Order: sequence, then structure tokens, then C-alpha cells
Amino acid sequence: MENTTRPRYCLQCDDGTVLVRDTRDVAGNVDGEPYFVERVSGWHCPACGEIEFAQDDDSASRCSQAIWAAGAKARERRARELRATRKKLKLTQAEAGRLFGGGASAFSEYERGKTQPHKSTVLLLRLLDRHPELLQELAA
Repeated sequence: MENTTRPRYCLQCDDGTVLVRDTRDVAGNVDGEPYFVERVSGWHCPACGEIEFAQDDDSASRCSQAIWAAGAKARERRARELRATRKKLKLTQAEAGRLFGGGASAFSEYERGKTQPHKSTVLLLRLLDRHPELLQELAA
């Protein structure tokens, strides 16, 4: 049985913020992909939104599933974007792997969502998507 009478403090804020026992809808996003979970029970931080889940329902599981699904959509979107940009730049996967690092098979794995590229690779490809004329300078 959980003790609901003693105050609980937000471990994320770590400044004495008292958590509020409540059931609330929770929304967020993972790399731009939104998620929404209804009726999340637990102790909610009014400052940062952190949640300490209650043990008496499935809120933690439902939140985990929603966050995982949003992350999967974000990874799929990133893979499509990387492939489209690589093709726009007229690079093979092997050429892109040599140019951006990671080796010949790196882009195959990125485009299949098997592995995730480093953030700097994603940012550089987004820049090149907007300014493909910079590819020659980068390759030099």
C-alpha cells in the first residue's frame, strides 16, 4: 500500500517542489512527434511536469507505450528525410557514408532505422538539403 499522506518532492527539480497527487492528461513530443495519454495517475510536479507514477493502475505502461510509439515515428521520419536528402544530393549510400563518416553501410542502416545517425550528421544533412551547393565545398 502506497503512503499518500507524506509529501513527495520532485527529484527532477531538486528544489523542494512538492508533487501533487492527481489524475491528469499528459501530452508531449519525442523529436517533434506528439503523444497524448489520458488519465495518468500519480504525483505530478507543477513546475517541470515530472511524474512519479502510482502503483495502482497502468499509467506508467500507457505513458511508456505512447512515448515509444512517438519515438518510432520520429525515427521513421528521420530515416525518410535522410534518404530524400541523400538522393537529392545525388550520393550513393557508400559515398554518403564516406563523406559524413560511419563507413559504407552507415547510411543503409540509418535509412532503415536500424541505427540512428549522430545529431551533427542530421543537422549537416538538413543544412545541405537547404543549400545543396555547399556539398562541393564539404567534399573538398
